[in-house]
Amino acid sequence: MSPAERRRLIAEAAERLVDVPFRLGGRDRAHGLDCVGVVVTALAACVDGPIAVPPYAMRRTHLRPFDRRAEEHGLQPASGRRAAGDILVYRVGTAQFHAAIVLDDVRIVHAHAGLRRVVSGPVPSEWALVRQWRLLT
Repeated sequence: MSPAERRRLIAEAAERLVDVPFRLGGRDRAHGLDCVGVVVTALAACVDGPIAVPPYAMRRTHLRPFDRRAEEHGLQPASGRRAAGDILVYRVGTAQFHAAIVLDDVRIVHAHAGLRRVVSGPVPSEWALVRQWRLLT
């Protein structure tokens, strides 16, 4: 399977998660997902083996453990135009990051704590992009 096909699978898997309940630390769609759970669940559609996630809390000051894990799973830093299946990390507040998956030119999928569910839609203008990873293998 080509990298482009695998990225398409990630985007499709993410879109199927829309309306799954939000749950902080959630990794099981039956009980709820947080933003990392959305990424892990969508990646599982095309990554062999378990997806390791470093311990994390709502507040953090850096993403180094996530950078290492991303690379271990075949994700590489990307820039420029976003592509379906890209994994994005935004700074959404002081020491607060939020992960999402690109569906297309205008929509992402992410776990929305306020709405208590996984949603798709445009990126809020106040979010600052700090990471863009792409599956290249």
